[in-house]
Amino acid sequence: MRLHTLCLTSVLALCAGAAQAEQNFNRVASFATSLNMAEGEDRARETSAEIIAVSGDGNTLVYTDGPLGVAGLVDITDPAAPKALGNVDVGGDPTSVGVLGQIAFVAANTSKNFIETSGHLVAIDLASRKEVARCDLGGQPDSVAIAPDGSFLAVAIENERDEDLGDGRVGQQPAGYLYLAEIKDGVVDCASGRHVDMTGLAEISPEDPEPEFVDINALGETVVTLQENNHIAVVGRGGAILSHFSAGAVDLTEIDATDEGALIFTESQPGRKREPDSVKWIDENHFATANEGDMDGGSRGWTIFNKSGEVVFESGASFEHALIALGHYPDKRSDAKGVEPESVAFARYGDQPLLFIGSERGSAVGVYDVTDLKNPVLLQVLPSGVGPEGYATIPARNLLVSANETDLGEDGAARAHVMIFQRAEGPARYPYLTSEGADERIGWAALSGLAADPEAPGRLYAVNDSFFKAQPTIYTIDATQTPARITSALRVTRGGAPALGLDMEGVTLAREGGFWIANEGDLDKNVPHALYRVDASGEIVEEVAFPTELTNHAKRFGAEGIAWVGDRLWIAIQREWGDDPKGFVKLVSYDPATKEWGAVRYPLAAPTSGWVGLSEIATRGDYVYLLERDNLIGDKAATKVVTRVPVSELNPAPLGGELPVVSREVVRDLLPDLLSNGGYVLDKVEGLTFDAEGTAWIVTDNDGVDDSSGETMLIRVTDLP
Repeated sequence: MRLHTLCLTSVLALCAGAAQAEQNFNRVASFATSLNMAEGEDRARETSAEIIAVSGDGNTLVYTDGPLGVAGLVDITDPAAPKALGNVDVGGDPTSVGVLGQIAFVAANTSKNFIETSGHLVAIDLASRKEVARCDLGGQPDSVAIAPDGSFLAVAIENERDEDLGDGRVGQQPAGYLYLAEIKDGVVDCASGRHVDMTGLAEISPEDPEPEFVDINALGETVVTLQENNHIAVVGRGGAILSHFSAGAVDLTEIDATDEGALIFTESQPGRKREPDSVKWIDENHFATANEGDMDGGSRGWTIFNKSGEVVFESGASFEHALIALGHYPDKRSDAKGVEPESVAFARYGDQPLLFIGSERGSAVGVYDVTDLKNPVLLQVLPSGVGPEGYATIPARNLLVSANETDLGEDGAARAHVMIFQRAEGPARYPYLTSEGADERIGWAALSGLAADPEAPGRLYAVNDSFFKAQPTIYTIDATQTPARITSALRVTRGGAPALGLDMEGVTLAREGGFWIANEGDLDKNVPHALYRVDASGEIVEEVAFPTELTNHAKRFGAEGIAWVGDRLWIAIQREWGDDPKGFVKLVSYDPATKEWGAVRYPLAAPTSGWVGLSEIATRGDYVYLLERDNLIGDKAATKVVTRVPVSELNPAPLGGELPVVSREVVRDLLPDLLSNGGYVLDKVEGLTFDAEGTAWIVTDNDGVDDSSGETMLIRVTDLP
């Protein structure tokens, strides 16, 4: 119960922050790592930002880019306008970086295989970009840490196992160890380097410790996680093992442990090993771990230990619950490790000690006040880009930086990014939408269509799409609050059971009560192109299949929105079908009283690349409004617009014959709206509606947090013509 209370308290604290003018982080910029490639290089190549650090003056970021074998540099003198400074070859696969003043220490893996392991530590002068030292590490490195006083550094030499050998179990030789070396005159003294044996500590595979992550406190003590062994050690500056202990296990409740295409948080996992990844000292006696898990565990949360091994605080499932409320829960990871907390960072911003817990799979970072180590308070959850791996804290400049390693390529998908957040007085811009405060735990994501209550200003309804094939849901949203609140979830059923396999892309209120749903359909997967009327309980009471005059030419990309115009329902078809001229799509009408179908044609904008289609239709006054978008993301995006068509032109002709063409007027370019929160342009602008006061609301689809940043934007527009 206490853990659930923590979640509620944390999100309420987020909301109270705006009213009390507290300090909040907001994202101010996103930097695509592909921008650091030199002119003439193939920017379609995979890049990455995994671990990140900052120069002593706080103006230069240094991140590891494994695919390119480089350290990437970014000028953040103006944090809202980061500039590419290029890449520096490090002679191997960089795994971690630390910076002292203007010297970057980059660990690089040069192993031939899992048996013949090798690696080195490169010291790079950031001003000249020149290598000033190189130390042979004797094995495959993972994490680098620099002592707070700058006197020495530590490197975790993991010598990771071959996951294809012996079911990926530890132990496998050669064994890893801890590498310690002195720093003299700001540069590592390779001659002082020594190996600290860490075998014989853990119970699971004492012969194969696999050190994962390191950090050093003000006393010169190095904490080391042995992730695969579910073990932690604290090592003195001279290399003596001061303490070591099992990371222990957690009983998880109220989680979704099954990947079934539904968000059902009623399962439990007793005795789940923590298997911590990142670790960070909070003070001289306490550190926090992000419990990502590996072979046998992953507790979906994070823990504060003292250096004797006592648990001071355990988050349990509360961190995951916070991400669930914000639509950042990755359902496809339910049967694995859930949101996978992987990163942890700590710094004091003013007098406030803040801990940052990064979720690799939830693509978000939690900001905790750890003034009371036994009762941390979640202040914010920030959208961190796809697959965040590392964070850099810059408290002197009130900045936080994330490194997001996942690069999904150029074809309309998200590139790897560095994201910059600035802390200042004022409200938090994120989230736009939360289910916190509802009477039940409501998981949500992949919102694909919007409708509004014509009598209640700010009352909206949203549907999810086929990502949740086992749980089609209509959500009620109170948009009069900031952030907007999902207050209830209505499950769509057939015969009292979940209506499996729906792909709901549009919703509007039914005149009899309940809703009409537009189902996109995919004939190759036996998903029908159809309209469904559901009653107030969510039960399907009427199914209207598209006529053969439409389905004979149907492709996958069908109904994407539904709205009333007079007594007829109008449905926006996303892309051209077989009988459409190139660049034209249909607006299809259906009269529920007469059962008559008809259509007109709508002229799309020409794509710059990829495709352009419709994703929503809504009615206000003398016009129908449409969302028109391309399938591109980031700086490739060109068409994300609201258009309108006069109702007077919606004169449907019978299907199968010549169809009239309506006019198209662009009334809002949404690119500035999509860039307003400091991120890159999201792909799927999916829902549009007008509430009882005529305010326009626009929502984006986060693809169920699957190869997605997980972000959902709910944009309020009061000046739409």
